[in-house]
Amino acid sequence: MASNAEKALEVIQAKIGQEEGTGDWFEVTQERINAFADNTEDHQFIHVDPEKCAQMSPYKVPIAHGFLTLSMLTHLDGSIKKDPKMFEGVIMGVNYGFDKVRFISPVPVNSKIRGRSEIMSATPKPGNTIQLKRKLTIEIEGQDKPACVAEWLTNVIFG
Repeated sequence: MASNAEKALEVIQAKIGQEEGTGDWFEVTQERINAFADNTEDHQFIHVDPEKCAQMSPYKVPIAHGFLTLSMLTHLDGSIKKDPKMFEGVIMGVNYGFDKVRFISPVPVNSKIRGRSEIMSATPKPGNTIQLKRKLTIEIEGQDKPACVAEWLTNVIFG
């Protein structure tokens, strides 16, 4: 009988190159940007000083840190509806890193962002694990260009 990982791998491999879906919109507020600045000690005016932004920044308003946008991937991905057969028997997912990350467009304060996911590959690993590679695109409401595109690697561990 096939293990949970083997069954999931079969389901996932059939979906390679397909979009998994699009998640819910999430507003990036000045309070969130300020909290991120405090946590990372990155208080550059383009993030935290609306008055100086209005005078000096080409964006005229504060923008989210690129790493704040990237750090929202887990939350944004969580609202994407996925095929439950891909995750039957999962014990946990462990972030493995990124093959590529690009920050395409800045995220202006009070913008709404959401994630869009595509499965790129699924590789069996030892220990009932599948390494899942997905392309996550973070879209900005009302803009043509995305905020970020990341090739995200996750080790999905099955029981």
